[in-house]
Amino acid sequence: MRLVVQRVTSASVTVEDERVAAIDLGLLVLIGFGREDEDEPTPSPMLARMARKLVQVRIFPNEAGRLDRDVADVGGRILAVSQFTLHADCRKGRRPSLHPAAEPRRAESLFTAFVSELESLLPNRVATGRFGREMDVQLRNWGPVTLIWDSLDI
Repeated sequence: MRLVVQRVTSASVTVEDERVAAIDLGLLVLIGFGREDEDEPTPSPMLARMARKLVQVRIFPNEAGRLDRDVADVGGRILAVSQFTLHADCRKGRRPSLHPAAEPRRAESLFTAFVSELESLLPNRVATGRFGREMDVQLRNWGPVTLIWDSLDI
């Protein structure tokens, strides 16, 4: 599982000219699952661990400007967007290989389980894009602050 976490002042997802999700202050999270995740059970200790880490990451400033607040502390929200290309292999040629990405049906069930973990930690404060759809994702990255996490490293 790979996450790209961005601290945002706003973010939204539009599908076929319809805005399907939007947040103000919070985190935009691009989420990809790889072949190594396909055997992960649901519910999963790995998904729970990554969700806790995401909700508890202290990247929002306090009154003195020190980064010691998490998304809940600032009343923020999370916008979760599936992105299978996070597992693309770009080592050879000019066309990335998407073979390392998880099979779509399995990735969708893992994405849904991960979002459920997030919702259990931040009730009514998690929005999502549309799995498997072409999405227009817009954001205002605050900082900019961007983190890249891989479940194999955490």
